[in-house]
Amino acid sequence: MKKLLLIIAIIFIGFGVKQAYLAYSTDDNALYAIENKPVDLFDLDDPRVRIVYFGFTRCPDVCPTSLAMLSGALNQIDPETLQTLRPVFVTLDPERDSPEHSAEYAHYFHSSIEGVSGSVDAINELARRYSVTFHKTELKDSALKYTIDHSSYFYFLKPDGSLIRKVPHTISPDPIVEAIQSLSLPAN
Repeated sequence: MKKLLLIIAIIFIGFGVKQAYLAYSTDDNALYAIENKPVDLFDLDDPRVRIVYFGFTRCPDVCPTSLAMLSGALNQIDPETLQTLRPVFVTLDPERDSPEHSAEYAHYFHSSIEGVSGSVDAINELARRYSVTFHKTELKDSALKYTIDHSSYFYFLKPDGSLIRKVPHTISPDPIVEAIQSLSLPAN
């Protein structure tokens, strides 16, 4: 009887160790949101159209302007249409932009914009998939040490990740609103 209890205890301990490992381990190719929650950008059970913007939180001009324009567009559409969209900010600087920091930055512009980060490999893979051009540029005599030079587009994606269209950087929300209105959006 003692041997049986010992075997059962070992099984439960082993199961607990495995569950703890799975809960705290990270996938090098995954994206993460607040509290290191894994984010599946291409969840086929989520029918919303993704509007993905690649940038970084220390960007002095292009990223804040672009996210402000996205926010302006989201504020111009009706609530039903907004529910069919999934706006996401993906950092290109995962070394400095944690999932929490990326989310906080994105939410500053609009509460519906998700902010995500991941490993350098995960970000590179996702950026490569959509031909996002970016590179780290060293800044001599700067507290920032480096910046990220990058292209600036809004990528409209189907749930499976296929590209619907891309809208270039703009100083008006109108092109984004027009792109949203041109979509055949799923009923929520």
